[in-house]
Amino acid sequence: MIIAVDGPTASGKGTIAKRLAAHLGVPCLDTGLLYRAVGRQVAINGGNPDIAADALAACNFPDKLLEDEILRTEESGSLASRASVHPEVREALFKRQRAFAEQPGGAVLDGRDIGTVIAPDADVKLFITASVQSRARRRWLEMVEKKLDHEEEIPLSEIEKDVVARDARDINRKDAPLKAAPDALVIDTTTFDREAAFEMVLEAVQEALNER
Repeated sequence: MIIAVDGPTASGKGTIAKRLAAHLGVPCLDTGLLYRAVGRQVAINGGNPDIAADALAACNFPDKLLEDEILRTEESGSLASRASVHPEVREALFKRQRAFAEQPGGAVLDGRDIGTVIAPDADVKLFITASVQSRARRRWLEMVEKKLDHEEEIPLSEIEKDVVARDARDINRKDAPLKAAPDALVIDTTTFDREAAFEMVLEAVQEALNER
């Protein structure tokens, strides 16, 4: 059983994917974290994520980097979005994601091209979305909660601009653009809190699995 959970940044797909995996008793992979690690490694290397060669070289990041909380920052997310536009980077990380999807017992994968590229054969495909304003506010609230005393608070307007820019990069890239698979269940969480969104997704997944 493979469940693909796709969607734009801050749509709530990551939280939903983790809860869904825990409920079903299967492992979960946040594929976006792989790209964040690449983006962060580019910065560590002193390279430029907009340059394909620099981004490809960063795909050899150490596994320990995946445990670093710095990958959860807005800066790392922006670096990941820039590095992920390169076909070479996506190809380098494809096998790693596909192997995770094919493990015995099944898995849940959260990303932007799981249902269209990584696991087009997924048993259930979800596309979680929400309005730009809603996603920006969620991300801003997360950052406010995690902000350290020495850090300067980023205005909500700046977060919204970054969300729009990242959406544009993800949707318009030539290789594996962000889009819902034709047979995906599209779920808009704009007006739902986390609990209501999860209940809606769980019901949709159970119905899809029962049909199979």
